[in-house]
Amino acid sequence: MTDTPTTPTVERVDARHRYEIRVDGQRAGLTAYRDRGEQRVFFHTEIDPAYAGQGLASQLIRAALDDVRASGGRVVPVCPFVAAYLSKHDDYDDLTDPVTPEVVQWLDTELKHAPGRS
Repeated sequence: MTDTPTTPTVERVDARHRYEIRVDGQRAGLTAYRDRGEQRVFFHTEIDPAYAGQGLASQLIRAALDDVRASGGRVVPVCPFVAAYLSKHDDYDDLTDPVTPEVVQWLDTELKHAPGRS
């Protein structure tokens, strides 16, 4: 038996409006979203401090963006981490929509009326 960690896995958890990254079966982080028509509006990303510095947030965002691409959707990066990731990876420019005041207002209303936050 070894102490080598397994490869992180990412799964979309529709009921909680988020993608989760797991390491050895433990949730190591998440990126939360709300859907607005064909747009997936990402608004929050977090990695557990115990897993910091391992590049998990980038792996998580890449998997989430690839999932949106595969479904034919669009991305709106309200989350600063997602926005920073996209600014460094122009291969996602084709599915990125700008953050507008309208989207921010919609998201604020959506989150206020949602039963519990992600």
